[in-house]
Amino acid sequence: MIAAMAIVALVAAFMALIWWGQEKILFQPPPFTGEANVEGRVEYSAPDGQKLAGYVVGDPGTSAGLLICFHGNADLSVWQRDWAAEVVRQTGYAVFLAEYRGYLSLGGTPSYASTRLDSEAAYLHAVSSLGARSEAIALFGHSLGSGVATELAERHPPRVLLLQSPFSSARAMARVIVSRPTEFAWNAVTRIHFDTRMAVSKMDTPVFVIHGMRDRIVPVKLGREVFDAARNKGDLLIVDGAGHNDLSQVGGDAYWSWVRGALKR
Repeated sequence: MIAAMAIVALVAAFMALIWWGQEKILFQPPPFTGEANVEGRVEYSAPDGQKLAGYVVGDPGTSAGLLICFHGNADLSVWQRDWAAEVVRQTGYAVFLAEYRGYLSLGGTPSYASTRLDSEAAYLHAVSSLGARSEAIALFGHSLGSGVATELAERHPPRVLLLQSPFSSARAMARVIVSRPTEFAWNAVTRIHFDTRMAVSKMDTPVFVIHGMRDRIVPVKLGREVFDAARNKGDLLIVDGAGHNDLSQVGGDAYWSWVRGALKR
């Protein structure tokens, strides 16, 4: 009896630890000591009043379209400006690098629920203040951002959805992060409900997926699962030798051909 009670107590403590720490695992804002107030910075607010910011590269009012981008869990929008400039050069699209609360010295605490508010704010700002036409908006998400972009696409269907190193679902990532033996605990207490595979299976938006064969953070099989599930398939590009954060560098011309093909769809 004592042993059984001890086991129950340990399981309860473990589940409580997962409940408390799950969003600390998902969101890992990197320290930022650089200059955030640089060219292209825009400021706006989420529906709950949280102050947000992002960066616009190119002119959304005169460009072929606007690509709204959501980065990974340990990244910053300001670090993606060079990549965005290359998107503009390669495609003629303007780029809006949206940020999450709790990142880039912004206030607030990031959570699964807050990503819906923050992505909604970015979309509304693009339409109401940046001059973007809703029918000319495309969405891009890398890693964590793939889940954020996909959920936004469910609410505001874009002309195309580009997913870089996507995970198929939060449940699938739980197997990677906390291992199969503890997956039951994660599923019982999680507040994180991204399910990209299910979402793309129901949407008419063309879905383009790119993944690195050597990705050790989000296994390539999860990216394949997302593409296989898509109702409207664009192109799938698996880049040999690429990991989680070096797809554009390793992929080179093939990477930019994939981007161009998606945005010209």
